[in-house]
Amino acid sequence: MNEEVTDQDKYAALKLENQLCFPLYACSREIIKRYKPFLDSMDLTYTQYIAMMVLWEKKSLTVKELGEALYLDSGTLTPLLKKLESRGIVTRKRSAADERSLIVAITEKGEKMKDQAVEVPVKIMQCVQFEPEDARTLYRILNKLLIQFK
Repeated sequence: MNEEVTDQDKYAALKLENQLCFPLYACSREIIKRYKPFLDSMDLTYTQYIAMMVLWEKKSLTVKELGEALYLDSGTLTPLLKKLESRGIVTRKRSAADERSLIVAITEKGEKMKDQAVEVPVKIMQCVQFEPEDARTLYRILNKLLIQFK
């Protein structure tokens, strides 16, 4: 009898209900799904949107800095930035100081998108129906976790 309990305990960690990663993953997918209709009207994917958020704030930075801010590698960023560049939303140029660095900068057209984007967080909060205090607490906890991955 005692051996059965031990075997059950041994595999308890494999239960989905005991995984922190699963609710994080599922919530992330569900929240990004809520963004889709708002971002479709701007012709942006969620990943393009978060890249634009950094560019609206910083105006210009290296691809490496953008990747660090978004926890994305250059293999993910390069096609995303090429697409935004082809639409005239950003520019990509080699740094004069260091040819190895690629500078990404927002264009006037990209800057104008900010006026439409400013409504997105408001609409998302209406979709999610989360108490502001709970949202701040969750944000603080998730950022605390993210810092460990830097």
